[in-house]
Amino acid sequence: MAVAVRQARQTPVSRSKRKIPDYLICEVLDGKPLYYKGYEDVLAGKKTLEEIMGSSSLQASIVYYLTAFIAKFIDEDQYNVLVSEPGVHLDRRDNVSNDIAIFDQSVLPGTSISKKYADVPPKIVVEVDISIAISELTETGYIYKKTGKLLDFGVEKIIWVLTEAQVVMVATKERIETFSWDKDIELMDGQKFNIGTYLAKKGIIVE
Repeated sequence: MAVAVRQARQTPVSRSKRKIPDYLICEVLDGKPLYYKGYEDVLAGKKTLEEIMGSSSLQASIVYYLTAFIAKFIDEDQYNVLVSEPGVHLDRRDNVSNDIAIFDQSVLPGTSISKKYADVPPKIVVEVDISIAISELTETGYIYKKTGKLLDFGVEKIIWVLTEAQVVMVATKERIETFSWDKDIELMDGQKFNIGTYLAKKGIIVE
């Protein structure tokens, strides 16, 4: 007797239910993973992880300028400067990264620098653009949430450079101000940078 076997219908797994690999996590806020911008292209096989993690040439130029600017005046006996997305562990629900982080040596001495994220607050944090994929949060919401968490952690000043708007946002416990990047802006200890002037000097045109 022939037995008819009904084949189970295969239901495609939706992208929202598919497990996203941990290596695509850029940061964690409120216990929720935030993924690198472009992570969906990696999942789809359209790009590699290296392709979405890289900075644009404009972002890299600005980070270089600010790093070189800091190096000209920083007292290395008093401060440790970390670059290349140093991670900061705020608490068990929050891990973030920064483009540049300046630590007081009394807070992060050389003996505490290791292969792990720093778990103490930098004095100054510099961010150039947003490297995460925005889903539930808007870009403004993400900036303000991350800024608030860093300030609550003990960071004295957070500087955001936003290339699309060509502005610099400076946040402290007292106030948040936004300036055109053509203005002279104090980073610390009376030392002022000017991104617009630097870009013009290098012949970099931002449209």
